[in-house]
Amino acid sequence: MSSVADRLDIIETCTRMAWYIDQREWDALGDVFSDEITLDYTSLNGGEPGPVSSKDLVSAWSGLLGSFATTQHLLGNFLVEVQGDTAVTTAMFQATHRMPNDHGGPLWTLGGTYRIDLERTENGWRINGIVMTATWADGNQHLLARAAQAQSTDS
Repeated sequence: MSSVADRLDIIETCTRMAWYIDQREWDALGDVFSDEITLDYTSLNGGEPGPVSSKDLVSAWSGLLGSFATTQHLLGNFLVEVQGDTAVTTAMFQATHRMPNDHGGPLWTLGGTYRIDLERTENGWRINGIVMTATWADGNQHLLARAAQAQSTDS
């Protein structure tokens, strides 16, 4: 049986991930992750899930998501299961991305669910797996490609 404190710490860790992304607090974002994360964004990007270092993930997200004028990632309806020093939480999400441009609307919003795996460490709960399942989108889907293009020209 998990404690209420564990459940709150887990939800807070997941919430901090979204908060740090939207506030562009990239150094703090690294603190919510384990050294390696199994990442699965195949519902959006195709490909295969796989491991990525926390450093590489933060670098990729800061480049891509940092290319937007602003983002807002909302997480809610958390369900938390704790088994000893591991946990799985599921949450619904809505992520809005804003990038003014001359070729379409400035907003792209994506919705769906996250499955977030966590492990207890000496520094608290850390995320070691993310499965994002996109179930709907609205707005200008081309903004993601424009952000990726902006990221590659900035590199």
